[in-house]
Amino acid sequence: MLDSTIEQLETLVAELLQQNQQLANDNAQLRDSLGKASEENDALQLQLMEQEEKHSATAVRLQALVQRVSDSRASA
Repeated sequence: MLDSTIEQLETLVAELLQQNQQLANDNAQLRDSLGKASEENDALQLQLMEQEEKHSATAVRLQALVQRVSDSRASA
């Protein structure tokens, strides 16, 4: 009976160690994926900010052109 119980415990401990190793591997992969996703997110946010700046500059230039046309029509 004691031998049987010890064998069962050995089996359970081996299974737990295997599961622990798998979880550690999964955790490492998830951390790696999270790091890559964070880097990609940062790059995308930077690109978005650059695009917003370009759009703002374009809007200012367009407003200036519209104003010039309006001013030329008013003086004509």
